[in-house]
Amino acid sequence: MTLEQRPPLSWVRGYVSRGHGDVPGTHIALYRMSELVNRGFLSAADGRGLLMDANLVDMVWQVEWADDAETPDEELEMRLSDVEGFAIFLHGWTGNHLIWESIPGLVVANQRRLAAITVDHNGFGETRFVRDTPTLEECCPPSAMKTIENLIDVLRLRRQPGERAPKVINFVGHSMGGAALFYLNPLHWRVGEETRLALTPALLLDDEIKRIFFTALGIGISLVNMIRVFEVVERVIKPQIIEAVCAGASQFVRRAHTLQYQQTPRGTTAATFTAMGLLADREIARRWDHFKITLGHRDTLVGLVPMLDLLSNLEFPSAHIRVVAGSHYLFSVGPENVYQHAQNRELVVQDILDLHQTAYSLQKSGLRVG
Repeated sequence: MTLEQRPPLSWVRGYVSRGHGDVPGTHIALYRMSELVNRGFLSAADGRGLLMDANLVDMVWQVEWADDAETPDEELEMRLSDVEGFAIFLHGWTGNHLIWESIPGLVVANQRRLAAITVDHNGFGETRFVRDTPTLEECCPPSAMKTIENLIDVLRLRRQPGERAPKVINFVGHSMGGAALFYLNPLHWRVGEETRLALTPALLLDDEIKRIFFTALGIGISLVNMIRVFEVVERVIKPQIIEAVCAGASQFVRRAHTLQYQQTPRGTTAATFTAMGLLADREIARRWDHFKITLGHRDTLVGLVPMLDLLSNLEFPSAHIRVVAGSHYLFSVGPENVYQHAQNRELVVQDILDLHQTAYSLQKSGLRVG
């Protein structure tokens, strides 16, 4: 059997490791693009082609699903093929797939016909760029979105020719990952085939002060990378960067960000911050169906008023915007915000499930006009 003749999700048996998820009754498996290609689970043209297009050394993601018992390897493909769709989670600045904590597990535990995929993207985690200092075009949110859309096609997650049952791809993005969702290409998607939930999206187009700040921050980190005498300056500002990015997060998420900051090449961090400050809106298609946004009232990283001004300028529907009591990590339950952030986490899970159900039902019934 050739690669082209294999069932769409035959790659799920090529995991690097698997085990139990944090949420009872859930299971996880970790994947690496290079491993799937080297072991014949994906074609070199697809796998290495995606990496070359994005200038990545490799790409890593985790799949999570719910099962009463541990699914044998030989049944894993059938289990993950028999779903209504996937929830794709995109992290933010200096993050990786771990920052989502229990949310993917809660989603699949509440809707067992969904599987969750948390991705290391944009040069972070174990998804590294070929060069330590990528170009701004390689590490900006539009490029991240393009790479994720390509990944979905390479993994054949969407409904394939000959399949009758609908499938929905539900995108969930935080911070920079939330900004990336605005750059999804609607020409690639059928009606009801995708949904988007952006949590505190760092789309700073109407916040000139923060645009200048992040551009300057990126340039400053670049100087540290080139001129070692500036390392003492970085040691001073690093805790402030982590605090701004991790506001409201649990200690687990803070440790993950701190470790990721240390492990990520300075050139990648610098280019990513600079790209965020220089982002433009020319690639944003104003298609807002099945797209919701959640903002935190105490988010110092994504200003509430500038963000609402931007959404107004983009003619984003008010009914699709939710403002909750919380900070930048409004869904992470830290010691100082257990009550509010725990409620926000439940709202996030419910929004994902509601968006999915609405889109899935639309695919089954078709678009009604009049």
